[in-house]
Amino acid sequence: QVLTAGQDLEPVDRRGLGGDQLPDPGRLGVVDVGRQLDRGERQLAGPRARRGDLSDQRILTDSGDRLVVLEATADPATITASVEMGSVSALDEPTGWSALGCHPDRPVAHLSLGNPHSVVGVDEVAAVDLLQLGSQVPHVNLEIVEPGPETNSITMRVHERGAGITEACGTGACAAAYAARSWGLVTRSATDVVVHMDGGSATVSFDENAPGRVVLTGPATYVATIHVDVGVGVGVDAGAGAGAGDAVRPNAAEEVV
Repeated sequence: QVLTAGQDLEPVDRRGLGGDQLPDPGRLGVVDVGRQLDRGERQLAGPRARRGDLSDQRILTDSGDRLVVLEATADPATITASVEMGSVSALDEPTGWSALGCHPDRPVAHLSLGNPHSVVGVDEVAAVDLLQLGSQVPHVNLEIVEPGPETNSITMRVHERGAGITEACGTGACAAAYAARSWGLVTRSATDVVVHMDGGSATVSFDENAPGRVVLTGPATYVATIHVDVGVGVGVDAGAGAGAGDAVRPNAAEEVV
C-alpha cells in the first residue's frame, strides 16, 4: 500500500529528535534532506497500525521505495516496525576529520545510508565527550560504539548533524552495526546485531545474499495527535510527552511542519 495525500500523521516518541527528514503525505513520501530515513517511515506507518491495519506499508522516499513490516505488541500504543534501509556504502573521510585526533589504531568507518555517518570504536562510550567531538564535524552524523554487553550486540551514542546529541538514530544504528561487524566487534557472520542506544534498542539485520543491505527493526510508540492550522499554531489533542512530537496532520498538501 502507498500512503497518499490527505492521510493523517501522528507523532511517535523518538526520545530525542533529529532533523534529517519530515513526513509529507502531499509528496507521497517524505521530505528527506539526507535521502534516507528511519523514524519518518515509522511515523507514516504508525497511524494505520493504531487503527488495526498491520499490513505491510510501501513508502516512497528520495532513495527509492521502502517496505515497512508492522507487528503488534502487548502495548496497544506501540508497534514493532521492520524497515528496509537500503545499502551501506563507503564514504571518503569528511572535511575536518583530522581535527578529532583519532589514534591511527582506533577503528573508524565513514559510511553512507543516503546520509553521511562516521563511526568510531571506543573503549567506553560514556567516557567520551561526544558533544565536543561532534561539534568539530557538524556536517556528519558521528557514532561512537563499544562492544556488548551481550554477544553480537553493541552500545552506541550519536551526535546527529543539525541536532546535536540525540537518544537514538536508525541510520546511525545501521552504520554502527555494519562497522562493528566488519571490525569483528561482533561475529562477522552474525545476521542480527542488537544496537543499544540511550533511548532504547534496535536490531539491524543482514542478508548473506545481499551484502551491504540492512533491515532495521525497532519500536514506534504513539505520543499524541496534533492538528496544525497555518497561521494559527499547534493544538495537541492528547498524549503524554506530546511536545516532542514532530509529525502533523496538515490541512493542505503544502502545509508541512
